[in-house]
Amino acid sequence: MKILALNCGSSSVKYQLFDWDNDKLMAKGIVERVGIGDSFIVHEVPGRETWREEYECHDHNTAINLVVHTLTSKEHGVISDMSEISAVGHRVVHGGEKFKRSTLIDDEVIKAIEEVQHLAPLHNPPNLAGIRAAQKVLPDVPHVAIFDTAFHQTMPRHAYLYAVPYEWYEQYGVRRYGFHGTSHLYVSKRAAALLGKDPKDCNIITMHIGNGVSHAAIKNGISVDTSMGLTPLEGAVMGTRCGDLDPAIPLFMQQILDVGPKEMDTLLNKKSGILGLTGKYTDRRNVLEGVEKGDERCKIALEVEAYRLKKYIGAYMAVLGRVDAIVFTAGVGENAGIIRQMALEGLEELGIKVDKEKNLKTRSKDGETEISTPDSKIKVFVIPTNEERVFIEDVVAILNGTYKEHTEYPYTFLK
Repeated sequence: MKILALNCGSSSVKYQLFDWDNDKLMAKGIVERVGIGDSFIVHEVPGRETWREEYECHDHNTAINLVVHTLTSKEHGVISDMSEISAVGHRVVHGGEKFKRSTLIDDEVIKAIEEVQHLAPLHNPPNLAGIRAAQKVLPDVPHVAIFDTAFHQTMPRHAYLYAVPYEWYEQYGVRRYGFHGTSHLYVSKRAAALLGKDPKDCNIITMHIGNGVSHAAIKNGISVDTSMGLTPLEGAVMGTRCGDLDPAIPLFMQQILDVGPKEMDTLLNKKSGILGLTGKYTDRRNVLEGVEKGDERCKIALEVEAYRLKKYIGAYMAVLGRVDAIVFTAGVGENAGIIRQMALEGLEELGIKVDKEKNLKTRSKDGETEISTPDSKIKVFVIPTNEERVFIEDVVAILNGTYKEHTEYPYTFLK
């Protein structure tokens, strides 16, 4: 059984082809700059050199066709034709309140995703475009939607409701939804395995830190709070997003700058965060290099980010009461030891003790690593995320008719 996983962004299409029967990745890649000119594909096959080619993709339909052509080509392909693919899994960022688990796509599901497009106007439209394009190319195979928001649908109402007019929730769906659900699911279950416990017996704080950043408080195996909100703008400091903010600031600055809602949305989503503080960087590696060279703005960005991370750790410790482990994951969480160190230092009285030398050396390539000391009451792990693994296993389970709620389903990575 071969499963194709697709993640369609506004100007990109990421893909992976996985051989489930032999438990191996066959190929992965990305088509970038879809619809904006100068587009190209980067295609990787284990054991071969990475292949890159420029190819103009005016829309997602063209990009999906390029992926199909590449996977089946004599020179770069890994399958003879698309009939070898058993199913396609699609990342969908926002499922609103309707979707609490991965779902086989039919007309009703597509309609329901369309109905919540206003909650994720930058993400759901390209997700839908990818689904429709893939259905044209592969009309006879099942397509499955995997929702970013599904994992967090277990939050209690006191965690997901905002203190605004209640009619906003009733009429417009204004509430906390949360994102990066498949990542939080994967690393929390891996942490439980490392602790030698059933996920239902674990309280874990998961810190997904990449260009986008979100945290989750996971109690007895389920999400009870998360940092992102109605949209991915709320929460921690991110690459280009501001995170938590006094809501009066945008209104105040709109008047001063004489800009409208769309311009302000762009400023908060694409020109704030690490980029806003440094004035030039989103990549934390550049920020850390800047700190070493004495760049004061980079130092400020590093301090602000680490401080916000520490605040969320403290807040979620209060939410959970007992904490078994803290997990760092995603590009920054897995590789930036200094950011982890700054977020955790001074928390010894709360039961968190870090092996500083081990922490600073730990990277993604080291795999799953405990960076806390042997006598630390709360364990701290660096766990490389594997969202695609969740994609693949959900799709296979749905095809086999064995899919259950994540608290009951026996994912292979629980061991």
